[in-house]
Amino acid sequence: MQVLGIDIGGSGIKGAVVDTTNGQFITDKHRIQTPDDTSPHKIIPCIHQMVTHFNWSGPIGVAIPEAVRKGIILSTINLNEAWQDVNAGLILSELTDSDVFVINDADAAGVAEIRFGVGKHELGLIMILTIGTGIGTALFHNGILIPNTDLGKLEIRGLTAEERASETSRLAEGLKRKVWAKRLEMVLSYYEKLLHPDLFIISGGVVNKSEKMLPFVKIRTRLEAASFLNNAGVVGAAIHSADQL
Repeated sequence: MQVLGIDIGGSGIKGAVVDTTNGQFITDKHRIQTPDDTSPHKIIPCIHQMVTHFNWSGPIGVAIPEAVRKGIILSTINLNEAWQDVNAGLILSELTDSDVFVINDADAAGVAEIRFGVGKHELGLIMILTIGTGIGTALFHNGILIPNTDLGKLEIRGLTAEERASETSRLAEGLKRKVWAKRLEMVLSYYEKLLHPDLFIISGGVVNKSEKMLPFVKIRTRLEAASFLNNAGVVGAAIHSADQL
């Protein structure tokens, strides 16, 4: 099935048409700058612009950086508070005259990696971290998603995980990658003690240079870079949409 996947990020909104039988892009990826004002009346036109760019009339999957249940936005930690309790799935379906299904962005990245990426055929507890503007998390047990975990907000020694180890914090503090890797090591060590996962998968913008960082992270649990790099959210949103049809 071909599905338009859209991933709403802190700095950019990305989209591409995805072949959900293998997770590969059918089109080039298109990017729109995320507005400073992340309220629905600013973000929704960007999604419509993405649909128009691809001249798309089929099913759509949208990854959004908030907790989601049945298309309804349950939290407003990252986006404007006007999103609270908004039925984004219904609104976007009516706007585009298409079947639109919404999923948390980290969960979407996890879906891509579990279905076709480095997490394929992996059993046990797998934790995916999307590291960029913040840190999103997704948990899978024997391939089944445990949705909306958002463990990037957990406090570790006085700071949240994303305050310690997000790409935003690294750039803001001017940290060298080896130093930042030790920050990530602290975060992952905390998750190890809390959850005892079988595998960590690192996704998001930092994956593009993972070979310069991840080897310096010394933990007991196996650690892998995402196969889909920074495209996992787009791919996973599309797969999630196809799974609902």
